[in-house]
Amino acid sequence: MTDKNTMKIIVIGKSGQLAWELSQLSTSEQAIVCLGRDDVDLQDIPALVNCFKQYNAVGVINASAYTAVDQAEGDVENAFALNAKAVGNLAQACKTLSVPFVHISTDFVFHGDKGAPYLPGDEINPLGVYGASKAQGEQLIANIYPEHSAIIRTSWVYSTHGNNFVKTMLNLMATKPELGVISDQIGTPTYAKGLAQACIASLNSQVVGVHHYTDTGVASWYDFAVAIQNIGVELGLLDKKIAIKPITTAQYPTPAKRPHYSVLDKASLVNALPELSLMHWQAQLTHMMTALKHEREA
Repeated sequence: MTDKNTMKIIVIGKSGQLAWELSQLSTSEQAIVCLGRDDVDLQDIPALVNCFKQYNAVGVINASAYTAVDQAEGDVENAFALNAKAVGNLAQACKTLSVPFVHISTDFVFHGDKGAPYLPGDEINPLGVYGASKAQGEQLIANIYPEHSAIIRTSWVYSTHGNNFVKTMLNLMATKPELGVISDQIGTPTYAKGLAQACIASLNSQVVGVHHYTDTGVASWYDFAVAIQNIGVELGLLDKKIAIKPITTAQYPTPAKRPHYSVLDKASLVNALPELSLMHWQAQLTHMMTALKHEREA
């Protein structure tokens, strides 16, 4: 454990990409402590309270979630246990100790038929189990601890750490002669490093309510894949280009339905955190892939 005088932010989640990016922001003045399922039981409120007390926590960020969107359709109980019940328990534990709480949610709480960027206050209408479980988690926070909680919805998250679309595409582009990538689902890719910085800023500024954070700009998965290939070749992460063909959602059916359009309006968080600088998703993608190259060369 770190020095008793150091302020400690507890991050729930240890193996995920956001938790990893948050861990990189730990300083001698403000230590980030990431806790996984072996460290604390999210279904036990007294255990959570004791844990937060033990670390003398000054804030809690929930970066854990059941994120296997398709698997959730057949695993409803576990999805709701982690995305809803555990979230309510965390809110209750934070309330008991009057500790600020930041929770990460998703664009999947929306239906995807608005056709314009979603505002934090827009009606939620999830298409599947994953979105419904995340929506219930949001509602529990609103019911239990609205006075010191921030809910930050995000989308299409990737990092140098863990499994994500960028790394999957790089692997496929290195081994396949061509790829078909969905072109009729529209959103915004988000580098987890920037999201982590937004989480810490929200906690330190005691932002409350529902907000959105993604990088700027708009893309389809096809656009995202093309950019990954272009940057990959430029940086030497890929030897050559392959054919990438746009396909429709109907051509690539999945167990869970996904929002057709889930661009998120970020104005409320920018207003709450004037120091927050948003970057275009292509610039952030270049930063991440450059970092990935350096890691692979190290």
